Amino acid sequence: MKDIKLIAFDLDGTLMTTDKRITQRTYNALKAASDKGVAIVPATGRFLKTVPQEIKDMPFVDYIISINGAYVFDVRNEKAIYRSEIPLQSAINILSYFDALPVAYDCYMDNDSFINSEMKDHIDEYVEDRFYLDMVWKFRNPVSELKKYLLEQKKDVQKIMAYTKDQRIRKMLMSELESKFEGIIVTSSIKNNIEINASGANKGDALKALADYIGIDIEHTMSFGDSYNDIPMIREAGTGVCMSNGNAETKGSADIIAPSNDEDGVADIIEKNILMH
Repeated sequence: MKDIKLIAFDLDGTLMTTDKRITQRTYNALKAASDKGVAIVPATGRFLKTVPQEIKDMPFVDYIISINGAYVFDVRNEKAIYRSEIPLQSAINILSYFDALPVAYDCYMDNDSFINSEMKDHIDEYVEDRFYLDMVWKFRNPVSELKKYLLEQKKDVQKIMAYTKDQRIRKMLMSELESKFEGIIVTSSIKNNIEINASGANKGDALKALADYIGIDIEHTMSFGDSYNDIPMIREAGTGVCMSNGNAETKGSADIIAPSNDEDGVADIIEKNILMH
């Protein structure tokens, strides 16, 4: 095991249990690693407002990778250290393409989120995951027409999400969007969604940028994840870890398979590979 100086971890399905808790064992492991001088870095598809408060309140969290790597935030100095966004016109073109398909969509812009009012009213027809539905209802700001609103704001877009319960459509979008539109990367975090970022907005590039910023060789980093949007970070890190509840492709990208998120898998790996050395 390399001398680990930075640990990055996904939240949903990785650090947090299925019922969205951070166990005392996991907290203790993160704190103990921090006490040994290891940087502790949440790396999530969420934007900053939706990162759990208990994560933000951890006194040893100095950096957050958010929006799948589109925005890396220096917590103590309250500044962005890395950004990678979809140009406004490209975002409009993607949303216009979605208008011809039976999908709902929303987007992140300027560390906030927006959705067509009508789509928000019917989002349960497109998404099954109860927790995710609650996030949409709570945090997505409804606007009368999303494309028009984005054009009025004249700002680039941090992430676009599309939702469908039809797995044939989802599979088609996952496989074809990157060839239809230049400069994007397509991933997913739940079974009913796809997530579109600028090609430089992935957790792997964000991890490398953060490591460079704080002066850590990428070989001395460890990352944890469970889903497709974690693969770039798992591959980029010196040691990549996938949870046992992760999908097959993500497991295939990892150096280590950890116990599941409901079995304190992050804590288990930290205890055995960092705290015992």
